[in-house]
Order: sequence, then structure tokens, then C-alpha cells
Amino acid sequence: QGQHYRTYELAKNTEPEKEEEEEFQAALAVHPVSDVTLMYRLHKRFSRIQLDRAYQEIQDLQMQIRNLTSLTPAGEAGLTWPVGINAPFLPKSRFEVISWDYFTEQHLFSCPDGSPKCELSGASKADVGEIIESALEQLNSRYQPLLRFSKRQLLNGYRRFDPTRGMEYTLDLLLEAVTQKGHSHILAKRVSLVRPLSKVEIIPMPYVTEATRVQLVLPLTVQDLDFVANFLDMFAMNALDTHDNALLTLLLIYHPYDAQRVSQVDVFAGVKAMVGELEKRYAEVKIPWISVKTEVPSQVKLMDIVSKKHPVDTLFFLASVWTEVNMEFLNRCRMNAISNWQVFFPVHFQEFNPALVYRGEQTASSSTDFLRDGHFDRHSFAEACFYNSDYMTARTKLAADILDRDEVLESMEVFDVFLHYSGLHLFRAVEPGLVQKYSLRSCNPRLSEELYHRCVLSNLEGLASRSHLAMALFEQEQANST
Repeated sequence: QGQHYRTYELAKNTEPEKEEEEEFQAALAVHPVSDVTLMYRLHKRFSRIQLDRAYQEIQDLQMQIRNLTSLTPAGEAGLTWPVGINAPFLPKSRFEVISWDYFTEQHLFSCPDGSPKCELSGASKADVGEIIESALEQLNSRYQPLLRFSKRQLLNGYRRFDPTRGMEYTLDLLLEAVTQKGHSHILAKRVSLVRPLSKVEIIPMPYVTEATRVQLVLPLTVQDLDFVANFLDMFAMNALDTHDNALLTLLLIYHPYDAQRVSQVDVFAGVKAMVGELEKRYAEVKIPWISVKTEVPSQVKLMDIVSKKHPVDTLFFLASVWTEVNMEFLNRCRMNAISNWQVFFPVHFQEFNPALVYRGEQTASSSTDFLRDGHFDRHSFAEACFYNSDYMTARTKLAADILDRDEVLESMEVFDVFLHYSGLHLFRAVEPGLVQKYSLRSCNPRLSEELYHRCVLSNLEGLASRSHLAMALFEQEQANST
């Protein structure tokens, strides 16, 4: 059909890395290939050829962009660096400014846990090493053979992630420059690099619908009794009155001492009375409760009990007593929890202590700034949306791993089960639809040290912002001095 296919015959003991003939580069088939090693070397050589062609094509396109830019209304000033990459993001207000993170070869000065300094390790360390190596490679390719550079030290490093273009770097390098005659000189050089975002890929997602029934699960301890009434009122107003497809199950967690006295004094009698009133008001609604006797209310143990009492296709929303249920979030729960694909762990918004924030002043009543005096509580994993089938699969793998050792279950949350024992996507995101009033959480010292510490941190960070705490300390010192 008029097609021409070229072959190339390799000489004996040839080295593919050194083959430069056009016939070799244009060949469709190469022979003879006597061993496996030669096959891999040929593959490496042809991959290098394809890569060089791609780089050459990029350079040609960049040259065309430079030539065309001079003809545009913006002229040469409209040419961005690097050529062909999106221009940097321009903030419209000071709140949109993207901050730079400072780093050295050993330490990072913008740490995930909020500490001022942490050791550079893992992917971040590999990233820094790679960009320094890339900077040296670019400098040498530009100035050789007149100059040859070698790194002495990274003086300063800055990086920031620009969502419109990628990761940007600015490096201050202390370099040793050696001339062709062997003379050396130490100099400092500032370089800028960009690791551009690669081609955006649309990941196919399973189909979900907002018609799915949500099964709310609310664990309750004796310390939570003061907040149950508000939870049930919000559930009735936002789910029952609107006929949302949502059901509620209560987990009444009795301490062994209270469980022995339940026939005389039932600590949850008030909760059961409230549930009875709701069932009278809404004749078609049933709100079952499950009584559990334990000293350590482990989240995993509680979910084990609930999981066995519901069908495998049930969509659970594990809630806390401070959660204010609303239709907006329930729909987000339905859309973000995907069976056999993804589980959703929202980060709720926690309001600060009004006694510290307002100090006797009138609280803000405007609905437009309801997310002003508080923070997203990243230490809390109390709320979660997931399918029962996904939980059962991960829980089975966990059981095979720990061989039913209860002390391990007491140190884990549902988040840990999915993180370590499922291959699902864990979607962890801030959720403005979950706004919780301030309250001092009761931290159970019988849980693991990590869970107890996380609860204490949540309480401490939920008091107030730094400025509010500083003002409170200042006022206290002023009062003490007088």
C-alpha cells in the first residue's frame, strides 16, 4: 500500500547507546537481538531518541511563541516565563496571596503540624535534591565549556504551589565555578525553577445519586446528655420536616456501673423520652436505640455492633452529638461516599469560645460571616460517611491482622481502619455545611494515648484564635497589675 518499513542490521558487539545513524533511528525493526540485555538497551536507546525529539519539539514551539508574542497587543511584555506555561496567579486581595515556604537542605520551616521547624524528609527531601540537581544541570548546559559549576551549599530555598501553573522554586546557591584553564571562583547565584503541572486527566468515577438513604449513627455517653436535645431538634427540623431520606440510630453507651443500676436509675431515660416524643410527632418515623456496656467506647467496636444490624448496601453517616444535621451536608455525604471507591471524612467548622472571642460584647448575628469566629478542626475524625460493605471488607482484613486483640481496636478509629486496611480513596476535606457550637469535649483517658492527645489538642485549639487569646492574657495582666 505504498508504505515503507525500514530495518537495521546490528553489527557484532554493537553498543546501541552509541548508534547515531539516521537509518538506525528510522528503523522499525532491528536485528539480530541475541539476548535480553540487548533488548533492554535497545529499548532505552529508542526511548532516549523519542525523548530528544519531544524536547526539540518543545523548543520549536517555544520559539514560535516568542516570534508570535511580539505581534500581540501586549508585545514582548506579554511573554511569560517559562515560555508556554501559564502566567503566575495574580491575587485580587491580600487574602489570595500565595505564601512562599522557606527551606534548607536539612529543614523545612513550614511544617504540616504547625511547628516552626521540622526535618526535611521523604518526598520533600527528594524534591529538594532533585531541583538542586536540575539547577546545576541547567547552569552547566548553558555555560559549558567556558565554565563548570559544582554546588557548595544551598543558602536559601523558597517554594510555593501555584494552582494555575505548578510548583515554583527560588534557590540561592553557593557555587564553585571552574574555568577551562582550571581557575576556580566561589560565587552566589539565584535561580528560579518551575515544576509545571502535567496534563490534567479526568478520572472516571462511579455514578452516584442524591436519592440514597442515609443512616445516621449517633454514639452517646453520659457526658453528652446536655447536647442531645439540640441534636434531635436539628434532626427533626432539617431531616424529618423536610422528609429527607434519612434515618437515625442511637448508640447508648453505658458505663458498667450505670448498666448495673439501669433498673433503678436509667441515665438515658431523658433521651429515650425525647425519642418517644419524636416518634409520636412523626408517626411514620422510628428511631431505634442500641444499648452498649463498655468502659472504653472505641469507635471501631461501636461500628462493629451497628454494621451487623444493617444491610451491606447501607450508607452510614457517623455523627457526633454536636453535629447539626442539615440537608446540604447530607447531599454532600451521598455524593462523596461512593461504594467500593471512596469514603468521606469531613472536617467540621468549630466555633471558638464566645467568652474569649466576644468578652461580653454582642455576638455577630450576620449569616454572611458565620465562618468567621472559629476554625476547621482537623484533629477530629468523629464524622464520617461510608458504605457498610466497604467497612465490612476493611474490618475483615483488620481482624485477620490483629487476631481480635481488643487493645489494638481501642487505639484505632474508623479512619485508621480505612486508611490501613482498604484500597479505597479517603476524601478528607473541609466542610462548611457542618458548623458546631463551642463546647468543651470530654476526653476519655482510657482510649489510646494518641486519641486522647488528639482530643486534648482539639479542645485547646478550639478555645480562640491567637489574637483573641493574646487580648485575654493582656486584659488579665492589666487587671492583675491594678
